[in-house]
Amino acid sequence: MLPFLNVFGLALPMAPFIILLGIWFGLTLTEKHAHRHKLNPDVLYNLAFTALIAGVLGARLSYVIQFPDAFISDPSSLISINFGLFDPIGGMVVGLLAAIIYGQRKELPFWATLDAFTPLFAILMVAIPLANLASGFAYGSESELPWAIDLWSANRHPAQVYEALGAIGILWFLWPTKIHAKRISGAIFLQFVILSGFARLFFEVFRGDSLITVYNLRTAQIIAWLILVIGIWGYSQITNKRIEKK
Repeated sequence: MLPFLNVFGLALPMAPFIILLGIWFGLTLTEKHAHRHKLNPDVLYNLAFTALIAGVLGARLSYVIQFPDAFISDPSSLISINFGLFDPIGGMVVGLLAAIIYGQRKELPFWATLDAFTPLFAILMVAIPLANLASGFAYGSESELPWAIDLWSANRHPAQVYEALGAIGILWFLWPTKIHAKRISGAIFLQFVILSGFARLFFEVFRGDSLITVYNLRTAQIIAWLILVIGIWGYSQITNKRIEKK
């Protein structure tokens, strides 16, 4: 666990830094290979930038709406960079809406755009567990295995490392240079969704902080099953349409 890194006397929070590094690397890869999807890299970058800014503002606004008293007593908190004062879910919703609106205005093809951004999504799936490892979140269950790590006063599965390695495998499988020129539009993104769903089902078993619902079912695995079903259904739909056109 490394929540902060001292750089010239400044305490740099590692988790946000890792996420930002992942976004930068993912966007760089997306721009570099945009031509493979016949898309303008500048337009893709602007879409991502718009979604990111809207997401940050939306995350703060959502938190303010939920906890107004925290800002009434200290209005300066509105511009605080404290990451605890953001609502991730609200930010994702607002960022997604902004991306959809921007994409429609620029008349971007839906599936091709998702395919183009898949490297960014895949890299974020590597960055997020590494950020969790740095902060100590999303930790593993207790274990006596030789590679167990000491975290929160117990030896635990390095669940974050498992997830990162799985995501690296998915990224390697979907690396842009491996893309076939005659691919089906949307196939890359849906393959990413399906593989990520499988990965979550498998690696969630090693988590020690899972939310448990009725009958001892893990919430994340239920969501993963839904994502998996939607991904497989979507992939079968675009594949069938390709066959019908032939």
